[in-house]
Amino acid sequence: MRLKDRFNQLCLQFTQDQDLIENLWLEIEKKYSEKGRHYHNFEHLQNMFSELEFVKDKISDFNIISFSVFYHDVIYDASSKSNEEKSAEFAKTRLEKLNINKESINKIFNQIIATKAHQKSDDQDTNYLLDADLLILGKDVETYLDYTKKIRKEYSIYPDFLYKPGRKKVLQHFSSLENIFKTDYLKEKYEVQARENIEIEISLL
Repeated sequence: MRLKDRFNQLCLQFTQDQDLIENLWLEIEKKYSEKGRHYHNFEHLQNMFSELEFVKDKISDFNIISFSVFYHDVIYDASSKSNEEKSAEFAKTRLEKLNINKESINKIFNQIIATKAHQKSDDQDTNYLLDADLLILGKDVETYLDYTKKIRKEYSIYPDFLYKPGRKKVLQHFSSLENIFKTDYLKEKYEVQARENIEIEISLL
């Protein structure tokens, strides 16, 4: 399903205001199409949804997780350390217009914040979101190395002597986690390959 159609169907469950839905969509489209986005773009969202469709029956609220996917990287600035907080806040102000209840908005807000540290959550839906966000780590080596090039382009404002230690720190953070993937399904599918990929990238830095 096209992302626009998915977003439209999602919003129609909360409002019939087609102009509002269109405006919200155009805003998302503009953000994810920004010039500097080589990885954190619509392809990333599409891949997340493709994976989550496989585990839809295990997710308690697919609407909430869907909004979290759409908005989790809506604000993305390679030089900022508060993208997740800004994205969560952005989502909150938009979703209030859709008459979504406060509890659901808070869940979406917290799910987006969780994509910052990627620590295992008590909420299983959040764990599925985190795993979908990281699924690229467990793809085949060729796909993974292509991803590393895209990330490097996003951080092109930094010279190698700054980028490489920073990137290494991020990778070592993931390596140090007891499990990179928090759900049984995605752990089984991607964990081993993800650890191999990370070691390969560290050796290349």
